[in-house]
Amino acid sequence: MLKLERLVRGGEADGAAPALTLELPFHSRSKSRLRVTLSDGRDAGVFLPRGTVVRGGDRLLSRDGEQVQVIAARERLSRVSAKDPLAFARACYHLGNRHVPLEIGAGFACYLRDPVLDQMARGLGVLVEEAVLPFEPEAGAYAAPGHSHSAGHSHSHSHSHSAGTSRDGARSHDEAQHDD
Repeated sequence: MLKLERLVRGGEADGAAPALTLELPFHSRSKSRLRVTLSDGRDAGVFLPRGTVVRGGDRLLSRDGEQVQVIAARERLSRVSAKDPLAFARACYHLGNRHVPLEIGAGFACYLRDPVLDQMARGLGVLVEEAVLPFEPEAGAYAAPGHSHSAGHSHSHSHSHSAGTSRDGARSHDEAQHDD
């Protein structure tokens, strides 16, 4: 089985497109370990760093240099649009607030078809239409272009307010207990 262990982003790829292709829906392109069947019928395994999201146009490479062009599969989507920019912004906010993968373009947003979300979006005053298109949702606010937020680093923050003094100079309960 061919092992595909390296990712080259579409914009960074050199040379002509490889002869081998791999068409995958978004759900599969967001997995770091995956068994797939290539366009020539061969089985292959995808082994990428945890948190990697593969986009349509990217290439997967094996150790021996074999390249596979990734194609974003067409999927059943809901396509939201509105004449009112405020209604559109509100719909995007509420969809994002539900942590729905969302592709946002000029005057439209798409998410994987979901009748409950469709009803919510219509209730917010936007037009919802069914579409069958490749799906490329936003990577997230903290993701650098071309990689997932969880690819090897963290942005979690911790703040402790139990030691030392408060803004008004009073000592904390924990600090006072250690004075015994």
